Amino acid sequence: MRDNKAAAFGGAAIIGTLGGLIGLGGAEFRLPLLIGAFQFGALEAVIVNKATSLVVVASALPFRASAVSLGDVAAQWPVILNLLAGSLLGAWHGAGWATRLKSATLYRVIALLLVGIATLLLFGHDHASGQALASGSLQLVAGVAAGFVIGLVASLLGVAGGELLIPTLVLLFGVDIKLAGSLSLAISLPTMIVGFARYSRDRSFAVLRHNRSFVGVMALGSIVGAFIGGRLLGMAPSAILLPLLAAILVISAVKIWRHE
Repeated sequence: MRDNKAAAFGGAAIIGTLGGLIGLGGAEFRLPLLIGAFQFGALEAVIVNKATSLVVVASALPFRASAVSLGDVAAQWPVILNLLAGSLLGAWHGAGWATRLKSATLYRVIALLLVGIATLLLFGHDHASGQALASGSLQLVAGVAAGFVIGLVASLLGVAGGELLIPTLVLLFGVDIKLAGSLSLAISLPTMIVGFARYSRDRSFAVLRHNRSFVGVMALGSIVGAFIGGRLLGMAPSAILLPLLAAILVISAVKIWRHE
């Protein structure tokens, strides 16, 4: 199945489009596809997902420059550094834990995290920008703690973490939702690189060398899908789309929990 490049491109494009419809990269949906349809082991799937997500996030930053200037993103450097202080550490530890967990345990961790993401899609996706929940030292500590959790989850799933970063930026820091999307990419990229570097020390990292063309096709399909989804953003009613995507994640989580 991994040799079927058309299936890899098509699956990645569909997932990228679905994610793009709600402003995400779709890595949460790509991971179950890698485990179920393409038969990667738990850790191998996370590493392939991480590599693909890294390419997609790096490509998304210039795509969003026309909507949110890089100057506006750079002006928020205190917020970026605050979350990075925790997310970089979380990404390193998350990747380290993933490489040490037994495969069966990692499947269950992935399943539980997917259910958590599904819950966020249902109850935490529509955020209204406004007053920050905290300020001063409390905000600083909360930012580091939130960043650590986000980096941890992002490494364990091989995702960018936008579904967690965007509500954190909006609620904790009072950032405008449009700007939060670009800030999440600026935080995700170095966070993912740290997690990726930690995974490179494990022998399972060889999966990328053995599946170079597959990863390339998957990344290309994801970028195309994210681009299409971004252009269609808002066309599909959230009241229908979000429960549908959440249901897909829950079904995937059940299958991964039972995976042997």
